[in-house]
Amino acid sequence: MPPTLRPPLRAVLSHSLPEPGVPRRPPAPPRPRGLAEMPGPSSSSFIFELLCRGGVRRLHEMQVHGRARFGPLWKARFGPVLTVHVAEPALVAQVLRQEGPDPSRALRCPWKDHRALRGVPGGLLTLEGEAWWGSRRVLARGLLQPGAAEAFAGPVAAAVAELVTRLRRLRRCHPGGVVSDIGTEFNRFGLEAISWVLFSSRLGCLEDNGDPEATEGVIRCVGAVLALTLVTMALPRPLLRLVPAPWDAFCRAWDQLFAFTKAHVDRRVAAVAARGPLAQGDTCVTDLLARERLPMSSIYGNVTELLLAGVDTVASTLAWSLYELARHPGAQAALHRELVAATATNGVTNGVTGSDGAGAGATAAALRRLPLLRAVVKETLRLYPVIPANARVVPDRDIRVGEYLVPRQTLITLCHYATSRDSRFFPAPDTFRPERWLRHRDPGDGFGDTPGDPSDTPGAAPGPGHPFASLPFGLGPRSCVGRRLAELQLHMALAQILLQFEVRPEPGGGRVTPMTRTLLAPGTPIGLRFLER
Repeated sequence: MPPTLRPPLRAVLSHSLPEPGVPRRPPAPPRPRGLAEMPGPSSSSFIFELLCRGGVRRLHEMQVHGRARFGPLWKARFGPVLTVHVAEPALVAQVLRQEGPDPSRALRCPWKDHRALRGVPGGLLTLEGEAWWGSRRVLARGLLQPGAAEAFAGPVAAAVAELVTRLRRLRRCHPGGVVSDIGTEFNRFGLEAISWVLFSSRLGCLEDNGDPEATEGVIRCVGAVLALTLVTMALPRPLLRLVPAPWDAFCRAWDQLFAFTKAHVDRRVAAVAARGPLAQGDTCVTDLLARERLPMSSIYGNVTELLLAGVDTVASTLAWSLYELARHPGAQAALHRELVAATATNGVTNGVTGSDGAGAGATAAALRRLPLLRAVVKETLRLYPVIPANARVVPDRDIRVGEYLVPRQTLITLCHYATSRDSRFFPAPDTFRPERWLRHRDPGDGFGDTPGDPSDTPGAAPGPGHPFASLPFGLGPRSCVGRRLAELQLHMALAQILLQFEVRPEPGGGRVTPMTRTLLAPGTPIGLRFLER
């Protein structure tokens, strides 16, 4: 530019500098991108992976592969449903902070379809809106308040005692003290314990003189529902009409669970009406719901869904915990030392025969204060989250996730398995290291139910990572209402088993890997060797 046409320096600066006293405006955030621009596999390749290469059983692995291939956000069509996968803790937090006061898991699912087809009531896992909130408030008061779970410590302690007796009996039947399928035994324990908690029924699942046909029938139904949920969700409706066997089996399993629960709930309600006021400590979830004058149909729906949620979840986590402790004898020895010390100083009983409510409650409270025991459970749930992925739908508005705008009513999958095995947040992510959870304050309290409550905010980061990297019980209003009860069962069972036995791997047993069947479960039976201490 010729010198005579060059603008004065003052005029140039006047376009770039703010006037005195006027703050500079921050740059506008970039316009969010649409779903059309989000990466992901083609529909045909994803369906082929699911149905032809066993992807339905490997959905947890597909999270890790999807993150490696597409980044922290990608889309895929799961059957007729388009879903956005989120595999980054910061983005998981972003979704959960925008879910609103009435979060939804999914707009449609096979469980809801069964309720509509049969005309039976839903429960906490399938209800939405005000009906869900009503059940949630009642159950949260009875199960999530600090110390609430200890009210059920007596029945749980009795079930643990029966489990230890059965393990001792089974190991004597094998010359090497091996129990070849520990998951089956823990399923029996899970059903026995949750039946006491839900409707004060003793089933005798762990006794030789029990009713094995009834027990195995319920456990088979739970397994069938979990195994067929993903199949019936992935298969298009026209294909399900052509091949109705999976859907028919799915509905039969739910029907039997509802019938089983109804019989036991009716028995409990009639017994309480005949006896009058309950004695101190003699309570169950059916009693809690009945006292709130919930309709019987609502009690049936909630208790049936809690029954399904309470069997496999505890059994699987207990099996994985002992599997890893058997493979890491140093961690097992350290935990045994902590438990032995606690029996002398913290009120943890070493006996396994009593079910006194006050004594069991004191033991349960003391166990929650043992840092290594809690760390073992946390590390097990990091490696093997019972729910490897959670779903959310924001029905009333579009939300921003990362650099993308996700339209309302889009199914969002939170990939907990991928985030909890991310090496950026958990060094050596595939290695069992309970000590990683001992570096931070652990108040022993879970997330609360009321937004704004201090316990509802993730405090110190778990391990060395991000507070949203491992969320085995979820977060916020849709978090697991049975968290404290599950921890109670896990702590009491692990403590008594390890006080009585040294646990070793089954001789010649191979590595066990997980599989997805709605929940994350061992892909093959876990065999363990139990040696008397």
